[in-house]
Amino acid sequence: MGPKVTALAESRLEKLKSSMSSKSRMKLWMIRITTSVLIWICLVQLTILGETWGPRVLKGWPPCLSHESAAVLAVKSSSEVPARALPPKRVYRNNGYLMVSCNGGLNQMRSAICDMVAIARYLNVTLIVPELDKTSFWADPSEFQDIFDVDHFIMSLRDEVRILKELPPRLKRRVELGVTHTMAPISWSDISYYHNQILPLIQQYKVVHLNRTDARLANNGQPMEIQKLRCRVNFGALKFTPQIEELSRKVVRILRQEGPFMVLHLRYEMDMLAFSGCTQGCKQEEVEELTRMRYAYPWWKEKIINSDLKRRDGLCPLTPEETALTLRALDIDPSIQVYIAAGEIYGGERRMASLAAAYPNLVRKETLLEPSELRFFQNHSSQMAALDYLVSLESDIFVPTYDGNMAKVVEGHRRYLGYKKTILLDRKHLVDLIDQHNAGSLTWDEFSTAVKEAHAERMGNPTKRLVIQDRPKEEDYFYSNPWECLEPSYEDEL
Repeated sequence: MGPKVTALAESRLEKLKSSMSSKSRMKLWMIRITTSVLIWICLVQLTILGETWGPRVLKGWPPCLSHESAAVLAVKSSSEVPARALPPKRVYRNNGYLMVSCNGGLNQMRSAICDMVAIARYLNVTLIVPELDKTSFWADPSEFQDIFDVDHFIMSLRDEVRILKELPPRLKRRVELGVTHTMAPISWSDISYYHNQILPLIQQYKVVHLNRTDARLANNGQPMEIQKLRCRVNFGALKFTPQIEELSRKVVRILRQEGPFMVLHLRYEMDMLAFSGCTQGCKQEEVEELTRMRYAYPWWKEKIINSDLKRRDGLCPLTPEETALTLRALDIDPSIQVYIAAGEIYGGERRMASLAAAYPNLVRKETLLEPSELRFFQNHSSQMAALDYLVSLESDIFVPTYDGNMAKVVEGHRRYLGYKKTILLDRKHLVDLIDQHNAGSLTWDEFSTAVKEAHAERMGNPTKRLVIQDRPKEEDYFYSNPWECLEPSYEDEL
């Protein structure tokens, strides 16, 4: 074999070795890359399992694998925010996801949120942070986090139910494409209805959207743990935002500097009168305006209303004039500060004249605070209502002139805070006494004595709820008297 042939053979051998070496290096890199990808996938899967099944799966893993652990460490490391002990996550097999769209005003939505948490916990599903009503009469654009402390809501209930701010991406996409089940549950339903009718739908569709939530869970006959959870949400988990709470504390400080104060929930706004058809003391043009407004809203089903008959049945809010007479008859101190928790009173100064004469220390948030302090809340009726709610809780006396949602929920919350004085007006009896007094058949002393006697046991005293079988709308409302959560308890009497 000649020199040229030998050189050619050696050259080919070198190229073959180089090619084999290059392939080996490439194979080694492919193995490394594949291994890295597999390790990353495993870590992601473990994180997902940790969120779904709770801390049991990730026990012993570094805190970097848990977003919530990181959040806790961040809180602990802050010198300004004290660390708080979080309840341990409840471990359960997730049956699906529950979305809810609340309807109505602030307190109607508040009680509905409590119900939905209890239902989600009972069904072992994940609750998505509720959507608030933006299409009601008040057209408030506020989101949940604009009114409530959303992180506190989620974390304080983590031992009961998993709550997420939004659906996981894959399910969110399905909802955006319309692949979900939307419905309004039957009103005043027993918790078993949700187990037998709603849970199978969640398991079938993975996501169920309840588009109406008011009064969807029965007042009575529910398991004790469900009732207590409703209270826990209402009195603990549903905290208002720090901005709302701080402003309410300022209002209360201003009021306390001048002595005791009473909150009068004077439900005499235009929308209330139009909806109820109550026109006592209104001018003819005002009656016509209210009637036009009632017909303008198709979902207000009652159109033809006899105001006088409705008033005699106790179904109208007290007028400012009737309220002034009642407070005087109850011997409420004329010098007490009276905080008006309400929107704009229909009829303005003309209708408020007698009340202002009897109780000259009338105040509102608008008179106690600078316009700049309320600017953030303008055109956000639910945030304004939240401010009034907190001031109402702190008052020495709370008097609602109508048993709407705010009156009921504040009543129950004041019971929870130690049966604080809440005067629950018997409107049907009151208007009869007022008419007799105005007609001259009852002297002032007789009228005052009768009013006091009628309300001696209507001061927010401990009592059991009235239960009316098959007539849930007429029985006492759970949130106005959640006696299962109160002391003294009446559980032994059942």
